[in-house]
Amino acid sequence: MAAAGRVRSGDQFLCSICLEVFTDPVTIQCGHTFCKSCISEHWRVSAPYQCPMCKEVFNTKPQLKINTIISEMVAQFRHEAQHEPNISSSDQQAAKPGEVPCDVCSETKLKALKSCLVCLTSYCQTHLEPHLTRSALKRHQLIHPVENLEDRMCRKHDKPLELFCKTDHTCICHHCTYSDHKSHDITPLKDEYEEQKPELKKTKAEIQQVIQERRLKIQEIQQSVELSKNAADRETAEGVEVFTALMESVQRSLDQFKEKIQEKQRSTEKQAEDFIKELEQEICELKKRSTEVEQLLGSEDHLHFVQRFTCVKAAPSMKTWTKVSIRPPSYEGSVVRAVSELEDKLTEDMKKKKAKAELKRVQQYEVDVTLDPDTAFPYLILSDDGKQVHDGGVEKNLPDKPQRFTIYCNVFGKQSFSSGRFYFEVQVKGKTAWTLGVARESIDRKGKNTLSPQNGYWTIWLINGNEYKTWADSPVCLSVKSGLQKVGVFVDYEEGLVSFYDVDSSVLIYSFTGCCFSDKLLPFFSPCNNAGGPNSAPLIITPVNTE
Repeated sequence: MAAAGRVRSGDQFLCSICLEVFTDPVTIQCGHTFCKSCISEHWRVSAPYQCPMCKEVFNTKPQLKINTIISEMVAQFRHEAQHEPNISSSDQQAAKPGEVPCDVCSETKLKALKSCLVCLTSYCQTHLEPHLTRSALKRHQLIHPVENLEDRMCRKHDKPLELFCKTDHTCICHHCTYSDHKSHDITPLKDEYEEQKPELKKTKAEIQQVIQERRLKIQEIQQSVELSKNAADRETAEGVEVFTALMESVQRSLDQFKEKIQEKQRSTEKQAEDFIKELEQEICELKKRSTEVEQLLGSEDHLHFVQRFTCVKAAPSMKTWTKVSIRPPSYEGSVVRAVSELEDKLTEDMKKKKAKAELKRVQQYEVDVTLDPDTAFPYLILSDDGKQVHDGGVEKNLPDKPQRFTIYCNVFGKQSFSSGRFYFEVQVKGKTAWTLGVARESIDRKGKNTLSPQNGYWTIWLINGNEYKTWADSPVCLSVKSGLQKVGVFVDYEEGLVSFYDVDSSVLIYSFTGCCFSDKLLPFFSPCNNAGGPNSAPLIITPVNTE
């Protein structure tokens, strides 16, 4: 491939005016070199005297000096080109997809080595040979192989497009500078390339940024689809569970309905069987008596007849069947009653299912709540993990910090919330009094006040072992199933909602709605006084169990 290397080195011996290998190379004062005939003709038709390359203007016509170094190098280049060894077509590679093929090859198109801007043809090594050996073709301008050579030539002057007109934003040839683009802002394509390339790199970076944004958006959409799919799967599973339970309930009701009908029918059949059996027994006895009567009528023994007459004639004690009948049981309204009972049962089941689903929904907003010892009433004892609190019955010597409760057995959670949704659960098993909920961070912790929303409290409480209450505009008694063991507390800050749940039965105990929160909310706990022992069990913050 040394030959190819020497051919490529010829690009440095091209005149920038004729774009061919130098002939009689001369240098002007600015240091640029041209063919002597090219620069002379250029100055003959163009004024003032200006370098075609750097645009330097000379007041007088510059003196042309032969560039001996370039002359010797051009001579050496021509000599090497003439003695360039041929490369057989068998040693060359066929053009692959994306590579420029030789325009001369008739059968297998070999890979082009050069393209000629004069011939507007691309050549492989073999067909390039004339351009390297024949004097008439040596002056043609050869470039790296490209496709669509016609697009690189000026359609008006049939010369290579080597300049860029900034005024008209178009590529032009040297001859265009003397006609349509005279006095325009002209620059070599290479300079324009160097100027535009950084902008294109910036554009590339912007495109990559946009691509990255699109990829992130794709990930976001895919994640949304995945979340939607997971939600759909959960909803489908819950739906299957609910409808399966409904179908099982309907089937049980149908089986019970059929059993009741069949039970009535069996009872009727049993009564009929008993009546028929009794009647058959009486028929048997009557037949026996009829036989005796018939035998007595056939007797001619007067004594025997008279003696048996009274006994045979006397009718045995038998039931009067006139008023006896089998009345089919009444089934009227049984279907309606069964359906009504089923509706009531399904309604109750659906309420339970709905309650479980609602509790499950809010449980997904579980937060890890721990008790804040700096806020605890001095009598309270907190566990090391901050999850349990009870009244120890003895006041501890603690610093009276501004945040500490000093009147009631209260304590705050460490975590505060000023947006979003959150949920936590507290075990109240074994206690006879307690208070749970949330409160504003800014409540008065040193004075006495009512646990009302107006004072910044949204709570429910237990007193006297079985009285559950809350405070809305006034005290409200709550209907709670006895034996409440675990309470769930849910808050939707933006929605202004605070709800309390009986976790074990999935029943909503009470909800504060339409609340207007403008301050941080803190989980609020009060295990209340231990009452000498009966209320010594602790309040325990427990992890959520959705099973």
